[in-house]
Amino acid sequence: MDDASSITTPQLSQAELDAITDQLIEQLKTVFDPEIPVDIYELGLIYKVDVSDSKDVAIDMTLTAPGCPVAGEMPGWVADAVRKIPGIGQVKVDLVFDPPWDPSRMSDEAKLQLNMF
Repeated sequence: MDDASSITTPQLSQAELDAITDQLIEQLKTVFDPEIPVDIYELGLIYKVDVSDSKDVAIDMTLTAPGCPVAGEMPGWVADAVRKIPGIGQVKVDLVFDPPWDPSRMSDEAKLQLNMF
């Protein structure tokens, strides 16, 4: 038996995962689309967040428009925000454009902030 097969990674408990999820949402809400005065979480720009048992985080996100002027910078802003969470491992943020973003992905809070009701 080689050493690699004898190493086990402790699984995150549901309570730990819930706490990390709350912290992730809190940090994602600190990143704003510079053209729209609403955070990226409420805008619905975060498509997927995976947290591994070793607390590595992988995020799929999109932009309100593919030609967004901060397309090259926003994934870095998101990664920097997530890295502020104590104990988080590696952070990977990927931009995806399928499915394309549209205003129906916005939360009611975001729609209220933008007077879209």
